[in-house]
Amino acid sequence: MEKLDLRKELKHLYNPSAKAFQLIDVPSLQFVMIDGQGDPNTAESFRLAMQALYTVSYTLKFDLKKNHGVDYPVMPLEGLWWADDMDLFSQEKKGEWKWTLMIMHPDVVSKKLFKSAVEQVAAKKGLPALGGLRLERLREGKSAQILYLGPYADEGPTIARMHAFIRESGYMPEGKHHEIYLGDPRRSAPEKLKTVIRQPVKHQGKG
Repeated sequence: MEKLDLRKELKHLYNPSAKAFQLIDVPSLQFVMIDGQGDPNTAESFRLAMQALYTVSYTLKFDLKKNHGVDYPVMPLEGLWWADDMDLFSQEKKGEWKWTLMIMHPDVVSKKLFKSAVEQVAAKKGLPALGGLRLERLREGKSAQILYLGPYADEGPTIARMHAFIRESGYMPEGKHHEIYLGDPRRSAPEKLKTVIRQPVKHQGKG
């Protein structure tokens, strides 16, 4: 049995410092993704997207372990967040938020295996959001990040400090706000939640 220790291999991406902002280069990684819009706390589409994403991710894991001799951990939930008008995003008008939920998978997961996993889930459970899933690569490149400890609703000051750090470092934000959820809000007190906050950047003055 081949075991892939993704959390150890990608420790710099999934367990960064909580003490200081860092600039890193994020390589091309493979994700199962699904897009949506609406308040993550109330939108039914968000719940259904989570359901489909986790079900297919675990199906892939068990399929590879049973039929291909490869075992790996299901990685944390991640989210890309944005709004067409970023003022709406900053003002927390969550009903206008757009998002991509995603879970990283190793390169051994092929398009064929992904399609098979979706078909297995469809045959057994027929989840409403299954058709929105896709397997896609994402390369964010140069990015700023930090490990944030605390409730999701209180991230604002940390994000503001990150954007100041980005400007002071000679960069400017580019692309979508990225969060990686290392804690389970169903099991952890809000003040103990751990979230990687990441923002891709580009050099100031570049178009």
